[in-house]
Parts: sequence; structure tokens; C-alpha cells
Amino acid sequence: MSTNSQAVPLAPVPPSLFVKIAMRPLTRILNPLMRKIAGRRHVRMAAEVRHTGRTSGRGYVTPTGARVHGDVAVIPLTFGNQSDWARNVRAAGGCSLKVSGQEYTAVTPQFVDRSDAGPLLRSTFGPVERAGFRLLGIRQYLRLDVVPSGQPG
Repeated sequence: MSTNSQAVPLAPVPPSLFVKIAMRPLTRILNPLMRKIAGRRHVRMAAEVRHTGRTSGRGYVTPTGARVHGDVAVIPLTFGNQSDWARNVRAAGGCSLKVSGQEYTAVTPQFVDRSDAGPLLRSTFGPVERAGFRLLGIRQYLRLDVVPSGQPG
């Protein structure tokens, strides 16, 4: 899954102040629960991202919000593009995803700014979700090309 995406330096996009103050502490409490339900069929709010550590080579599973529309997956970067999982996916050139019970192989990660993501977001997320992204101050999204890989789980 390796690509040249690492060759171009990535301008850091940090999380919003609200996310830093309110959301980051909640992740310690919510992530264990989210890991149990992420990616399951009928659980639209959480997907599983399986990625490999950039330096450790260790496998990780991270719950995130993600949607698949056609052959594209979109993940709102609530914590910005400097989160470990986002940097791992970029360095590896892809990851595995489980969204609504379906497994995917995801490649060609691209960080897309909110200003450029309008049509992609409108085709993938509903108006209430998009309003939530604005309220959370999400400024960037991860776009991946996806191919179903295996049976629904």
C-alpha cells in the first residue's frame, strides 16, 4: 500500500479549540465503547480504521466516523491531520476499513480541506452531519479510494 504521499510535507491542521478542550478528554472514556461497536452493521456513526504504526510496525484499530460512497471513503478529521492514525495511514499509503459491516481495502489517502470537499461531503454525509462538522470546527477530511475486501462482517 505504499505511495509517494510521504514525499510532500503536510501542512499541520490541528483540532479546533472546542475539540481540544471538550472532545479530547472524552475520547479516553468513549474510545473503549466505540471500539466495541465501530464498523458493525447498522452502526453508521462509527467505523473501524485498521492501520500500521509508522515506526513500530504494530497494528492498530481506531474508531472514527467514516462513510463510503461508491468507490470513495471519507473520514472527517476531528483531531486534525496530525493524529497518529491519520499520519500512519498517510505513511502506509492506505489502511483497511470496516464501515457498516462491510470490509474495505482503502488506498491513495488524500487530505482534503473543507473548502474543497463540498461536493464530496454532500454526496457522503447528510445535512445534520455536515452541520455538526462545522460546529466541531473540522477543517479537513481524509479521502480514500476503496474496494470491498471480503464478506460483510
